[in-house]
Amino acid sequence: MVTVLHPTEPNRVGHGTTTAVSQSRDIVTLANYNVREQPLGSARRIRIVGIGAGLSGLNMIRTLRLALDNYDFVIYDKNAEVGGTWFESRYPGCRCDIPSHSYQFSWRPKHDWSNFHATAQEIESYLREVCNEEGMGDSIKTSHQIVSARWIEDEAKWQLRIKDLKLGTVFLDHADFLVNGTGILNNWKWPEIKDIQKFEGTLIHTARWPKNFDHSNKTIAVIGNGSTGIQVFPELQPGAKKISHIIRTPTWLPPPRIQAWKMTGQAQDIMGEIHLDEKENFSRETIARFKTDPEFYHRFVKAIEVELNKTLPIVESGNPVHKYAQAKVTEYMTAMLGGNEKLCRALIPTFPLGCRRLTPGHAYLQSLSRPNVEVKVGPIRAFVAEGIELESGEVVKVDAIICATGYETSFRPRFPIIGREGNLQDIWEKNVPKAYMSCAVAGLPNYFTFLGPNAPIGHGSVFTLSEHIAKYIARAIKKCQTEGIRAMSPSNAAVDDYFEHISAFMPRTAWAAPGRSWFKAGRLDGPVTALHPGSRTHFFHMLESFRGEDWDYVYDNAAQNRFAYLGNGYSSKELDPDGDATWYLDAPATFAA
Repeated sequence: MVTVLHPTEPNRVGHGTTTAVSQSRDIVTLANYNVREQPLGSARRIRIVGIGAGLSGLNMIRTLRLALDNYDFVIYDKNAEVGGTWFESRYPGCRCDIPSHSYQFSWRPKHDWSNFHATAQEIESYLREVCNEEGMGDSIKTSHQIVSARWIEDEAKWQLRIKDLKLGTVFLDHADFLVNGTGILNNWKWPEIKDIQKFEGTLIHTARWPKNFDHSNKTIAVIGNGSTGIQVFPELQPGAKKISHIIRTPTWLPPPRIQAWKMTGQAQDIMGEIHLDEKENFSRETIARFKTDPEFYHRFVKAIEVELNKTLPIVESGNPVHKYAQAKVTEYMTAMLGGNEKLCRALIPTFPLGCRRLTPGHAYLQSLSRPNVEVKVGPIRAFVAEGIELESGEVVKVDAIICATGYETSFRPRFPIIGREGNLQDIWEKNVPKAYMSCAVAGLPNYFTFLGPNAPIGHGSVFTLSEHIAKYIARAIKKCQTEGIRAMSPSNAAVDDYFEHISAFMPRTAWAAPGRSWFKAGRLDGPVTALHPGSRTHFFHMLESFRGEDWDYVYDNAAQNRFAYLGNGYSSKELDPDGDATWYLDAPATFAA
């Protein structure tokens, strides 16, 4: 309520309450506004709930510990152990396609990675060690699955329904802030091929690999040549009686990074000091030097990171680097396929380099020329009792079918997330998924996500990404906690403007070129929803600043006064008995832009 008083009427001011303020020549009374009897910087008690105890969830625990006070944090994870996708993925040959020493937390370096590209088991072990050694277990509830999340406007809280998978019971929880760390490559799916239930042999999805499966002397079909198919195929080929590789589209496979980096780039010098065997295992001498020579180890890690951050020119259409790289990869693939014209036509794409995710596949390309291998290119019509019927009518008879067919990458949540504008499942099913800087969604107050739409998921290590995203989320939560903000969400206008920029940027890249890719949710054409419009460094730089003008706020105080957090005139910095009340004298008089 705003009341305009006559200029001659005196102001009425009570202790701790302002009932009138000067506004030009008029006096304006603000009803319901009271000075908050707390010092500037006071943090209200909040509850934060995280979803997923993979690497993003673990990093969030550490970041909140460093950034916040006066909060509760619990993570619910559907799996029996921490590790996320690295707990779930168990197929033969499963490993990271990012160099091991970049695929780790910057705050928890591992000096004894056994291989240049770590195996799933080694990465899972690393995540378990981090969880145990950092004492994170008390913040995690495994075997608990989120059933639904609903924003309650009147309470400014998320109401959560959670299933205890061991007991089979469902209970309610609440959160002031909800942080989704489930990731994009988590919800695996069977291929969209009819009559899958008719196959009478062994049917396996790589994301759910059975421990007791023995492929020795079996006739096998492997469907799919994405990163998983590229890894699993050469592991199965040697022991199989016969193995058919059924692919829908070609894919680009670059030379091993070690080979390229030893010839050029900033990593050239340091790579000359690294000793690996033919399987890219580090020598004992190299691992010992990593452990005892911190300067050498740090120089190696930084050199690799620099090279990984150079990917944008390779996918920029019209960039001479893109043209050169595509010619070199074509040359390499031709050599690895032994110049076999049939295989070259089947495997070397006509679409631009980078349209699909680039995965090194040295052993994969060589395995395709083995005597027990048959490559089939084209659509599958249906599953039949004996195996697979191709679109041509040919039936590939097999004992087992391995589906390396990936994950659901539409960004549509696996459970209802109901905000101010309805269920996000329905919204993103009908419309292109849009997010704010990949980590917040319009209409979902106090909700943050790791690797949402248009994150740089294909640009390099997700470990480093998770660190930058976690810092951004923590800063936003702290702003709410200390500035009297009850709820915050990115405005629709900001999200629309951000999406407009993405849409204008993507056509200059190979990512948007015609070609089926999970970058475009598995479509041949369409908007690029999975990648950031720029380099990895560009993403990090973007997240350094919090653009408060892009957000809508609801404040704690009834008057919705944005400055109520200024409080009683004191600062928590001067009242903290253990703090430094003259901290400003320790900071040099410089400005770093």
